[in-house]
Amino acid sequence: MSAPVAAPPIAPPLTVALLGNPNTGKSTLFTGLSGVQTRIGNYAGCTVEKKVGRLSIQGRSVRLVDLPGTYSLAPRSPDEMLAVDVLLGRVADVGRPDVIVCIVDAANLERNLFLFTQLRELRIPIVLCLNMWDAVARHGQEINLAELSSRLGVQVVTTTAHHRVGLEELRGAILQAAGQPPADAPAILPEPVRAEADELARWLDGQGTATEGFLATRALLDVEGEAEQRLIHGGPRETAERLKGARTRLAEAGLRLAAVESISRYAWIRQQLDGVVRESAVPPRATTDRIDAVVTHWASGLLIFLAVMFLVFQAVYTAAQPLMSAVEGAQEAAAGVISSALAPGMLRSLLVDGIVAGVGSVLVFIPQIGLLFLFIALLEDCGYMARAAYLIDRLMLRLGLSGRSFLPLMSSFACAIPGIMATRAIENRRDRLTTMLVAPLMSCSARLPVYTMLIGAFVPAIALAGGWIPLQGLTLFAMYSLGAVVAVPIAWLLKKTVFRGPTPPFVMELPEYKWPSPWIVAQRVISQVRRFVEEAGTLIFFTTVLVWAAGYFPGDRSAVHDLDVRIERLEEESGEDDETLASLKEERNAMSAALTESSYLGRAGRAVEPVFTPLGWDWRIGVAVISSFPAREVVVASLGTIFSLGGDTEADDPSLASALQSATWPDGRPLFTLPVALSVMVFFALCAQCGATLMVIRRESGSWTWPVVTFVYMTALAWLAAWGTYALSSRLLG
Repeated sequence: MSAPVAAPPIAPPLTVALLGNPNTGKSTLFTGLSGVQTRIGNYAGCTVEKKVGRLSIQGRSVRLVDLPGTYSLAPRSPDEMLAVDVLLGRVADVGRPDVIVCIVDAANLERNLFLFTQLRELRIPIVLCLNMWDAVARHGQEINLAELSSRLGVQVVTTTAHHRVGLEELRGAILQAAGQPPADAPAILPEPVRAEADELARWLDGQGTATEGFLATRALLDVEGEAEQRLIHGGPRETAERLKGARTRLAEAGLRLAAVESISRYAWIRQQLDGVVRESAVPPRATTDRIDAVVTHWASGLLIFLAVMFLVFQAVYTAAQPLMSAVEGAQEAAAGVISSALAPGMLRSLLVDGIVAGVGSVLVFIPQIGLLFLFIALLEDCGYMARAAYLIDRLMLRLGLSGRSFLPLMSSFACAIPGIMATRAIENRRDRLTTMLVAPLMSCSARLPVYTMLIGAFVPAIALAGGWIPLQGLTLFAMYSLGAVVAVPIAWLLKKTVFRGPTPPFVMELPEYKWPSPWIVAQRVISQVRRFVEEAGTLIFFTTVLVWAAGYFPGDRSAVHDLDVRIERLEEESGEDDETLASLKEERNAMSAALTESSYLGRAGRAVEPVFTPLGWDWRIGVAVISSFPAREVVVASLGTIFSLGGDTEADDPSLASALQSATWPDGRPLFTLPVALSVMVFFALCAQCGATLMVIRRESGSWTWPVVTFVYMTALAWLAAWGTYALSSRLLG
């Protein structure tokens, strides 16, 4: 009897890192290789997005790590240092890559190969991917791939990622590179620089601080960079003096640190490309150049930009409404099914007002988020987004931001959630966080019911300027403009204090125009929507259920539930007296209002009443503010419940306007006046009264610090502005 044949050992999964300059098609290539098998999150302790994809190559499991786009491995911040840490195997949940895929623009090899020369020094197998290969012929170029591969000592693969051309060849090259030792890195830097870096690394090792030669080289060359700071703060006390001494000796040898690396690397690159890349005698004027003559012009380009942004804004704002209505309809249908299956009581209230409402508050954002990221993906993949950022950069620079901040801020007028998620396109951490913190100031569509309710009830329906300017419309315009106006000094102040530092130069490649790949665009949208549901959605759901519980407990609601049973029975029967039904509903609403007042939510409103009294508010308005934390538009339903009209009251309901107009203080004074209505609208225009937005800031920033900061500064700002509005309007209106 023969012995059983042992199964061959299963090869461990490969870790492959994708790295390249911005706008070389890296994200498109990542999506093309990994498809939907992608997880997006944040690296621990920083705001850099982590994208990890899964794929299989000839039965071998591969984990694909998409690193942030960069022009060189010279980190100037902790976030930029992350790419170096991943490549050195210092990130625990990633590990040292087995293969690096260096992605370059095939038509701009000389500029793109700078990063490649740095990657060679890591002694990790590299596959050089010449992406956008279809552009080479259009530029009148010819590239000898075999000779290029021979001179560089690595495998060279050509791809056109947006058409999914060359992906199989790239997969095969990855597997082949993983089974080979890395080629020796060429000696590119001058010998004195290499000698000083080697000596620094040996000295650090002798002091018990194990340091790779690559990191020592970066610390030596990048003055005041992140690598230097890490060695100084984490190494021996004499590290700073050692670095200073090494730099002094290099200066005495006639080497300028500010230029030595660029001069050396580009000289080596030009030598390798000599005879490999052939340019045509008269390069054809690319279609991209002809389009850019119009699209990037300061006048025509700005008009085109405004038109494109207007269309995007209108589409996100209006096209999403039918889909959002469908989600709300499905939510109401689900609530109806539960209500018909269960008798009135705590369980039904939990399911309908807590769980179903919580799920609905998550799903209702998906149409806006999906549409926003659809347009972003289309504009990025066709090449226009880089031009838009270039055009608007000069204006945003006055705020200390870059052109990349414009679209997130504009998108926040529809909803701050997709706007904040769009800040992922901003590479600089300070600019990204600044944009996140001012984006909620844009007056999103959820504030509209509040404006509609109060303007209709308290702003006179008169016209100014000889009847040309309706006062109610002017008030609505002022409320929508207020946040954007206030955001300007807030962004400037944040950049001068909390996020102080020079705005980095806005360096961006302008890629060629191309037709977006439907498959790539679809995968990006699906990935972003899925991330929102999985990560932010759970937090939003939890917040909604928590507010429901605060408004339901404590209190005996059995009498209310009994009335609900009678009302539902009467509604099902025919021929019943409408006055009886109306009387029962009125009684039920009054009991619900009393229970809300005695609930934890009502007690919280009573507790904060002294804080809001200077604004002209009483505890009832305070309860509406607190209960609207999951979503601002909930304030309408909250006021409907408090004033005994029921939670299904609409913003334009005449009975709600009448109830607000007749509400009084205990001494008989009117509660709601025009100054009070204005103060409430100003407060909602500026406050952070949206738990969903704060939860998304938490997910995007990777820290609870920034949502707390956002809530505190916006609430304080809203209170001060509302107080000023109430005091001034009260004096002016007598």
